[in-house]
Amino acid sequence: MLDKFITPIIKPLLEPLVVLFYKGGITANQLTVTGFLIGMLALPLIAFELWNAALIAIILNRVFDGLDGALARYAGQSSSAGGYLDITLDFLFYAAVPLGFVLVNPEQNAIVGALLLAAFIGTGSSFLAFAIAAEKFQLDKPQFKYKSFYYLNGLTEGTETIVLFIAFCIWPQHFVVLASIFAAACAVTIMTRIYGGYHTLKRLETDIHKPIKEVSNGE
Repeated sequence: MLDKFITPIIKPLLEPLVVLFYKGGITANQLTVTGFLIGMLALPLIAFELWNAALIAIILNRVFDGLDGALARYAGQSSSAGGYLDITLDFLFYAAVPLGFVLVNPEQNAIVGALLLAAFIGTGSSFLAFAIAAEKFQLDKPQFKYKSFYYLNGLTEGTETIVLFIAFCIWPQHFVVLASIFAAACAVTIMTRIYGGYHTLKRLETDIHKPIKEVSNGE
């Protein structure tokens, strides 16, 4: 929900670093992989209750996530392959954070952690499945024209997820409550995406086949 507002604010802040990396010969894919590896450190750090270090790893992961796409566009190297690598590693990182909280206290966090992971599967699959169909119909990307594929809006997007992860690290004792609330918000996102995505694609398919039916009836 907040991505479309936050992204225009963050992009100008990253430009000096993008130029620096470009001049240093660093590629966008290198930033993607580096950011992923840093982000995955959050899992053991959370498991060992090193909350401040985990918070730094999470924030650095998001900084690199913003830098890789910006660098690819600046260098004129934006590609579907890079976008695929980026989103795949993003979802692995998203899954690692709840898993860390499950490991730190399985008795207290396991059920809610599993619920949150299931919610992430729902938001991710509804998001990516629509992107495949959107590519088929060549839908415009009005809010994120620079992205490699169509971004379907929802109540819980990247910005909200990172705010959640930051809150986890600041108030780890409230993981169960925070994760439960966010899982419920994810459920709203899943339902609205499935409903909106299905009816949007149904309408597009109807519009495509309508002229064919009219010609057949005319004959």
